[in-house]
Amino acid sequence: MLSEMSAHGFRILAADHTGITVSNLERSLTFWRDVLGFELSHRPHQTGKLASEITGVRGAEISIAVLKGYGHKIELLEYSAPVDRKHFVPRACDVGSAHVALVVDNLDAVLQRVAESGWQAAGQPQTLTAGPNAGKRVVYVRDRDGITIEFMQPPNEA
Repeated sequence: MLSEMSAHGFRILAADHTGITVSNLERSLTFWRDVLGFELSHRPHQTGKLASEITGVRGAEISIAVLKGYGHKIELLEYSAPVDRKHFVPRACDVGSAHVALVVDNLDAVLQRVAESGWQAAGQPQTLTAGPNAGKRVVYVRDRDGITIEFMQPPNEA
């Protein structure tokens, strides 16, 4: 239960954004903006001590695109340094894997659009039968970087 003041002496005021490290900022920006309809807010570039101290990555240089939409912000980050950065594609079951869940009104139309842009469904849409999301159709989709989005379509209200 959330309280006005935590016993720890602080409160979390809000969730601000979800950050996603990508291999190609322009490709990812095009997807989030042109396919999903997020609006580009700003494009900062971080380097030097600031980037290293914030991220804990020595020598970090980061091109960033911040997108807004649907009550949430997505921060896309493309690191050009350090040179020893790695590309890994975790499965949904691998520790450290994360996803963003978006509620949509037409899951089939979304799947068609994301497939046209190079993303693939990880499985087949399923309708949940129990719990607080019962009746929702859900599926994960992934891009070539391994970025995962869960799309959820609420049941039709008749």
